[in-house]
Amino acid sequence: MEININCDLGEKSKLHNNENDPYLLGIVNSANVACGYHAGDEETMDQVIKISKENGVSIGAHPSFNDPENFGRKRMNLSSSDVRKLIIDQYEILQRVAFNHNENVTHIKPHGALNNMACEDLELATIIAKAVNEIGKDIIYLVPTGSKMEIAAKKLNMKIACEIFADRNYEDNGNLVSRSRQNAIITDPEVAKTHVLKMVKNQAINCLSGKQIPCEIDSVCIHGDNISSLKTAKSIKLDLEQNGLILKSLNKMEKFK
Repeated sequence: MEININCDLGEKSKLHNNENDPYLLGIVNSANVACGYHAGDEETMDQVIKISKENGVSIGAHPSFNDPENFGRKRMNLSSSDVRKLIIDQYEILQRVAFNHNENVTHIKPHGALNNMACEDLELATIIAKAVNEIGKDIIYLVPTGSKMEIAAKKLNMKIACEIFADRNYEDNGNLVSRSRQNAIITDPEVAKTHVLKMVKNQAINCLSGKQIPCEIDSVCIHGDNISSLKTAKSIKLDLEQNGLILKSLNKMEKFK
């Protein structure tokens, strides 16, 4: 069975230090690169793409609300045309940098509040999915499994990779526990490792209550801004490999060929 490990990278800002990025890029299979709207700049994009290329890591755009003050985690209500522009503009920013390295952006994964809102709102999810589809039919759309984003993308017959979060806990409805709550984030690499393997093997989300929700799982996300992200990434990669999973970049997975 194939599985992918993805990570949000290039997120240098006053709220996050990206010093672990080069090390994480030696572990993960796909990088979701901040495009300057919630974090990062052309220098960080260039750095992540350069190291990704050296390590065979596929490159994805990580578009967000234009809100560096809140790291893209503050909810905003924008028009459909503004949301479409956010997605396309940030993809194009990253693709221009990738082009300098003879590389291409092969997937898109929305960030923060934009992603969370679209998980709950089918109308917003459809707007984003249509924008990604407009960019290109071969773009892989990385979405939280079981979300409205998955539903919207399937209606458009897009290339979809469904992800789970290694370092986040889940509510009984399949949504992530709010970061405002104490038990939202998993910082112990051993707990994260067990959490991930159970979900991948069972193809089901583990909820805090003990409930399991059947779902599709193609990819495991490790947040680059988690204090234990490096140890968590190493632990999860080793555990998946030891349990017979084949790790691949998104654009190399059989389902997308």
